[in-house]
Amino acid sequence: MQRVTGIGGIFFHARDPAALRAWYQRHLGIDVQAWGGTAFAWTDAAGQPSGGSTIWSIGAADASPFAPGQASFMVNYRVADLDALLAALRDEGCQVLDKTDDSSYGKFGWVIDPEGNKVELWQPPAGQ
Repeated sequence: MQRVTGIGGIFFHARDPAALRAWYQRHLGIDVQAWGGTAFAWTDAAGQPSGGSTIWSIGAADASPFAPGQASFMVNYRVADLDALLAALRDEGCQVLDKTDDSSYGKFGWVIDPEGNKVELWQPPAGQ
């Protein structure tokens, strides 16, 4: 079974999200949108769009989407078959969270790594 196929997104918290977003926009040229992040479109070696994107986002430090993890970041990994991977991780003794989410954005599940970081697993909708 193929497990992780790429990175779907990188999310992190900041004490002052607006100021940090502005810093990244000014100094690194990241096109930060009103929702607090950007979607980096995937391209091939020639710079042509190849479908898909990687999300980058900064949120408020007092938000709790990373709980029960304690880190100020969370990586979202793209996966081919979320249900099969979550079952395999459970069989391997990993701490898989019971909650999953299925929306128009795809299917999401979470596992806690040995350092206590919440890891997001994302199966995109068919065709993406």
